[in-house]
Amino acid sequence: MVKHIVVYTLKEGVDKDEAVKLIASKLEPLVGQIPGLLHMEVRRCYAGMDYALYSEFEKAEDAPAYRKHPLHQEAKRHFHHLLDTRYSADYEV
Repeated sequence: MVKHIVVYTLKEGVDKDEAVKLIASKLEPLVGQIPGLLHMEVRRCYAGMDYALYSEFEKAEDAPAYRKHPLHQEAKRHFHHLLDTRYSADYEV
């Protein structure tokens, strides 16, 4: 299994609570729709970055396939313009 963790800041002036609700509503339902995506959580951070995304994949090659998947690309279209900074890490367990 691969765990994928990303933390983000949002652009200045964005309503952070509403943005995180939007992002979660677009990404979390992809579980079960994209092969290899086992779990997804999007949550508002209370310190440091604005929000965190945590997901789990069956195997290492599922994470890059998820990023290219048309359903993921469509979901990003709704919120990508709100994002500023992104840091990510993947690791196997």
